[in-house]
Amino acid sequence: MKHPFRGWVLVALTVATSAIAAVSHAQSTAPARLEIKGSVSTPLSLTVEDLRKLPRKTLAVMNPHTQKKETYEGVLVEELLKRAGAAQGEQLRGRALASYVVAEAEDGYRVVFSLAELDSGIMDSEIIVADEMDGAPLGDKVGVFRIVAPHEKRPARWVRMLKSLTVVTLPGDAAGKP
Repeated sequence: MKHPFRGWVLVALTVATSAIAAVSHAQSTAPARLEIKGSVSTPLSLTVEDLRKLPRKTLAVMNPHTQKKETYEGVLVEELLKRAGAAQGEQLRGRALASYVVAEAEDGYRVVFSLAELDSGIMDSEIIVADEMDGAPLGDKVGVFRIVAPHEKRPARWVRMLKSLTVVTLPGDAAGKP
């Protein structure tokens, strides 16, 4: 005997499978975004095209892992934080000096930079969010965005597959006391 709902079940499964495939395809073809968020006045969500419109910085560095010279191009993290409204320059004093930036990768890898080390008024920082290496987009293993910290002795904080920069301000009073 033929089950009366069999045809409807097959139709429903086909529609559901097609919908899931369409969502999956849309997610995989959507442009990658870098989120700048946290203790900022203007959170940002940037694509590669957005980054290419900002002031660019080129760095020639020796990659300690490969012992090869690489040329990265991107935008200073300081510039991105400025556009997001993070404390910088004369605002970077007292409690704000205890602020930090968490750089997080797609796979959950996270590193921390103090906000002060990303401010050229305090340090000569050349830390960039790179979107190109040796004149080409970064490869699949590196991801669309990568942090490059050229003055570090080993690239432990060179976050590949970068997805976000989150500014964190520790609680406390203006003098920095909890």
